[in-house]
Amino acid sequence: MLPLDFWPPAARREVVGVFTDIDDTLTTEGAITPNARQALADLKAAGLMVIPITGRPIGWCEPFMAGPAGSTWPVDAMVAENGAVAFARGADSRQTLLKRYQQDAAIRSANQARMREIAALVADEVPGVALSRDSAGRETDLAFDYAEFDQHTPDTVQQVLALLQREGMQTTVSSIHIHGCFGDFNKWQGANWIVRELWGRDLAQELDRWVFVGDSGNDQAMFHHFTHSVGVANIARFVPQLKHLPRYVTQGERGAGFAEVARAVLAGR
Repeated sequence: MLPLDFWPPAARREVVGVFTDIDDTLTTEGAITPNARQALADLKAAGLMVIPITGRPIGWCEPFMAGPAGSTWPVDAMVAENGAVAFARGADSRQTLLKRYQQDAAIRSANQARMREIAALVADEVPGVALSRDSAGRETDLAFDYAEFDQHTPDTVQQVLALLQREGMQTTVSSIHIHGCFGDFNKWQGANWIVRELWGRDLAQELDRWVFVGDSGNDQAMFHHFTHSVGVANIARFVPQLKHLPRYVTQGERGAGFAEVARAVLAGR
């Protein structure tokens, strides 16, 4: 990982869009920091497309897209559950939200029944591991808390992952949760989907014009594919476990690191 100062100004000048993780990238201790929120607004004001993409549930995302006046985030869309579902603003009004899914209703219903069974298996086979507290808002995946409110060892995390994989789930680990889903979903696949859905663009063909900012294991697919990938400084604690690292790293952690990336992008313009 290179210091962010090594990012060539000429490359930054061509950027048209920014994807960002949320937990421990935009947020610090569970809340978005004022400098990170201002960074989102500055990027939008400069005409860039801005899309948070997260392992959090779609229900958790809704207040940030359709909350009271002044509380919503200045973004074009929010992709949740590691790419399976998203909120986007309707063309007719900034206040109209459209929910988009990658799977149809019948598949989602069947998967939800199977996930309830698997959650019970985890409770039985790995005592002490609980579903994440935001699980009520989830529609397409399971999430187990290992570092948000509960604290579990790496061995316990691996035990949960092995069980989910045994049951045929695709798995990933964020900075706080263990995730399992049915479907080929990850942030990279979800990013391609939402860019195609909203703008009819082929993200893979214009990666030199997009940036991704993240901090943990479920960001690896984005780090691997994006030409301009950036880790906020707190990624350091996950580096030994990551197969794919970001190209650059910020000096600041969490929200301060994201604001640093935004300043770099805008300075290039």
